Amino acid sequence: MTANTTGATDTAPAADVQLEQIRRIVADELELEPAELVGTDGFVEVHGADSLSLIQVFARMERELKVSIPQDEMPNMVNLEATHAIVARYAAGEPTSG
Repeated sequence: MTANTTGATDTAPAADVQLEQIRRIVADELELEPAELVGTDGFVEVHGADSLSLIQVFARMERELKVSIPQDEMPNMVNLEATHAIVARYAAGEPTSG
């Protein structure tokens, strides 16, 4: 983190960039426009994702965002908001168990 001129840290811009990277990956795999992905809209319920596309999303996020996420987190990655929270947690260094 770096301090800006007001003394606050620059974590929000980094989180915004990460969210947009996740949005791009999910949109690409689900064949959507990024703007169609709203925070709490379910990938399966709203966007019709199937298990294969969700596995591809998971794999791409690990590869492109360079973060290791336990496979048991995959069922919790149900929408953009939940997925971002999980990615952020493991990118910040939470230990993985599987």
